[in-house]
Amino acid sequence: MRHKKSGKRLNMSSPLRKAMFRNMAKSLITHESIRTTEIRAMELRKVVERLVTFALKNDVAARRQAYKVLGSHTMIKRLFDEIGPRFAGGGGGYTRVIKLGDPRTGDAAPMAIIEFTKKAIETAQPVEAPVKKAAPKKAAPKTEEAPVEAASEAKGAEEESK
Repeated sequence: MRHKKSGKRLNMSSPLRKAMFRNMAKSLITHESIRTTEIRAMELRKVVERLVTFALKNDVAARRQAYKVLGSHTMIKRLFDEIGPRFAGGGGGYTRVIKLGDPRTGDAAPMAIIEFTKKAIETAQPVEAPVKKAAPKKAAPKTEEAPVEAASEAKGAEEESK
């Protein structure tokens, strides 16, 4: 009996299953969306949600826990610096699983896409549309008083120096 043992076995040994989920988590962090079977996507969701929760904590202990799963400093950097801040202030639900209608060709396995709910494009600052400025009002033609005043001041300075 499998009392108090969570998760699907997926017909694999434990080390093989852990390795598969590590590789899938790395792919998801790299590409932000992957296509896999529905059952694997549901199980991968548990792993990735936990990693994003570590990224929200953003301390040394959380980085070490995430390193246990990912095993790559570049992946940790991407997770903590790019993906984690997107979900700041959120309360879970960092991934979504979208079930596809067509089964896999070879064995008719139901397929799904797992992706982050907030993509990098959605979280980027929106580009503001340029504001149209009103046409400038025609002003009275400017007189050349400034050069005349400058010239008269220069003349006065020359007379004082003599």
